[in-house]
Amino acid sequence: MKQLISDYGWQFIASYGVSLRISCIAFVLGLLLGTVLTIGRISPIPPLREAINVYVETFRNIPVLALLVFIVYALPDLGLVIDYEPCVIISLILVSSAFTCDNLRTGINTIDAEQIQAARALGLNFSTIVMSIILPQALTAVIQPMVTLFISVVISSSTGSLVPLAHEELTGLVTEINNKEAMGVVTFLVASILYVLTGLIIAFIGRRLERRYATWR
Repeated sequence: MKQLISDYGWQFIASYGVSLRISCIAFVLGLLLGTVLTIGRISPIPPLREAINVYVETFRNIPVLALLVFIVYALPDLGLVIDYEPCVIISLILVSSAFTCDNLRTGINTIDAEQIQAARALGLNFSTIVMSIILPQALTAVIQPMVTLFISVVISSSTGSLVPLAHEELTGLVTEINNKEAMGVVTFLVASILYVLTGLIIAFIGRRLERRYATWR
């Protein structure tokens, strides 16, 4: 363990930073895209709702790895070449946005229908009702599912180890070290500890947010 830390300590820190950067960018953009999809999913436009349903069911049931392989190796055949790191981020965005949309639909179902009816009776339009009544309550109702999704995104960022990232993420570094030296158990142990600590921190923040907004509600 000491030899690993002394020889590769800074590389572990840098790779961990890459994993966090990929995860945070993918989660935030997935959250934004999922929110937009949710608005379309409850809109009064049937074709739009159906199209979004297809999107959600498609990307909710595709493994991140399979999607990444398609983006990296199939899209160039169609004339679209994307750098490896953006490929990982795009894969995570597509999957996380589908789960975000599904989570938010669950949150919307917790809202009392009488609130929507009262808003319509007051003459509020669709966009005002969504932004002022529906989304704020739906987001606070699904904090824990979104925390779980964030942790899943962090773990799934390890799929970046399967493509030659310019800046290796954590699992990619572990693979490289194991190809050079016989430190399999130790390197995977260090990486596992970092992933577990990250998940615990995210879960802790999620619980604090949930208690705070539960008090407000």
